Amino acid sequence: METISQEFMFFFELAKGIAAQFGDNCEVVIHDWSKPYDSTIVAIENGHVTGRKVGDPSTNLGLEIMRGTSDGDNRHNYITQTADGRILRSTSMYVKNKAGQIIGAVCINLDITDIMMAEKTLQSLTGSGLQPVRESFVSNVNELLDTLIMEAQETIGRPPALMTKEDKIRLIQLLDQKGAFLIKKSGEKICGYLSISKFTLYNYLEESKS
Repeated sequence: METISQEFMFFFELAKGIAAQFGDNCEVVIHDWSKPYDSTIVAIENGHVTGRKVGDPSTNLGLEIMRGTSDGDNRHNYITQTADGRILRSTSMYVKNKAGQIIGAVCINLDITDIMMAEKTLQSLTGSGLQPVRESFVSNVNELLDTLIMEAQETIGRPPALMTKEDKIRLIQLLDQKGAFLIKKSGEKICGYLSISKFTLYNYLEESKS
């Protein structure tokens, strides 16, 4: 198997089966990374959990794997949060071809918000020792780019107007590691955000790699 589409019905039925087993609060997403980054979702059950649909993009975690800055190991039972504050228990499993290259993903997002609200009396239902992971669920890549830029600024610790050259190089390095430059026209937005030219952006990018 070289693409998810070659076994699409298997993955489609897998998503439906998992969602049926765990109910309406369980979102199951199938990503096909042979598709353009901004439309990798080829099947989704209970998309209301994160507000996504077929044709929407992957998350920032998927972008990091496509960029090659994440090793692509399966991630099980991690905690993340939607834009409207719902708490999810998530699992991301990556599908590989015969050469070992990742060609897609099966992602499960179970909304446990209501259970978390009763945690003080029902702790045995919520589990323990789970570490939060920042994952951005978006319906378009522009929102994802905004999130990546804000996260990078938080790491730098100051707004663009107060950033030194070294700060800007570090911010560009962080964005590159997160796969931001895979997003179409991301360079223009980053240039505007940092008030630099494209020529300066490319120079800073080269400096960040060295």
